[in-house]
Amino acid sequence: MKKVRARGEDIRRFIISHIEKHPANISKVTAQHFNITRQAVNKHLQRLSAEHALIESGQTRKRVYKLAPLLECSHVYKIIPGLAEDLVWSREVQTVLGAMPDNVLNIWHYGFTEMFNNAIDHSSGSEIRVKIIKTAASTEIEVTDNGLGIFKKIQAALNLLDERHALLELSKGKLTTDPKRHSGEGIFFTSRMFDSYGILSGGVYFSHDFGEPEDWLLEREQFGGTRVWMKLHNHTSRTIKKIFDQYTSGDDYGFNKTVVPVSLAQYGNDQLISRSQAKRLLARVELFKVVIFDFRGIESIGQAFADEIFRVFANQHPSIELALIHANSYVKQMIERAKLGLSIK
Repeated sequence: MKKVRARGEDIRRFIISHIEKHPANISKVTAQHFNITRQAVNKHLQRLSAEHALIESGQTRKRVYKLAPLLECSHVYKIIPGLAEDLVWSREVQTVLGAMPDNVLNIWHYGFTEMFNNAIDHSSGSEIRVKIIKTAASTEIEVTDNGLGIFKKIQAALNLLDERHALLELSKGKLTTDPKRHSGEGIFFTSRMFDSYGILSGGVYFSHDFGEPEDWLLEREQFGGTRVWMKLHNHTSRTIKKIFDQYTSGDDYGFNKTVVPVSLAQYGNDQLISRSQAKRLLARVELFKVVIFDFRGIESIGQAFADEIFRVFANQHPSIELALIHANSYVKQMIERAKLGLSIK
């Protein structure tokens, strides 16, 4: 009987861990994993629904399941002198999150305090809204301010082309509009620590999913202020140290390695062919010792673009290691020719 009970618990744990990825076919996925019938799985789904761990909608074959929130709360904080992110964390947010593994709580501590402090120091708004949703599998926190908007502020402070250009700079890391008080590392590392991370501001949406090298740029409806959301599995094995270690190289334990998503330099159907485009992509990369250019989604590049990065800049900065990932054969050929100083006939 104990073995039967233990197997049932394993099945329900599997359902809870995988239902967010498979809301419409969790029955099939679970049945295949445990080599049991869908009817057997449905009994566990019904039990979880009866226990209010799941919410179901739709009928029969179109039935969809999702995790029911164990808790959901929100609070508004006025941005006034004395508002401090560490006190909000320790007195309210940590208490709401409840018991969690130390590594998970450490990630939330880092991410929440960095984002809340950014809203205090940089938003120029009057209030911050915090929303927390926790399920049996994961927790999500939103931090929203009613300020100027992060991308607009970066654009104005650094005299950039537009909000999209601000996003390109943000994705590299070490970007701050207030270098005396901030290192510019908070958003970069926070975005890499969570299962999913997003920023919506103005008409621009920035998103990063764990394990994916690129950052996505989408056009959305205009949103005043800035909304940041972070989501993390309640029992991830990830640690802050593992994330920091990914962006250090050699004996230097500082933040000295970055991945530059080349696609963010591409506007619409424009091709990456000019030196001006390359120079925008290269802005501030001299702050790093290792720069990895991610060419995912880039079909071709021009001679001048390749030459500016991989010959001109490389010769001017011999101590910086330039690398590339996800480049197709044509892009690689163009880069190799640029390194040799050859022109394309």
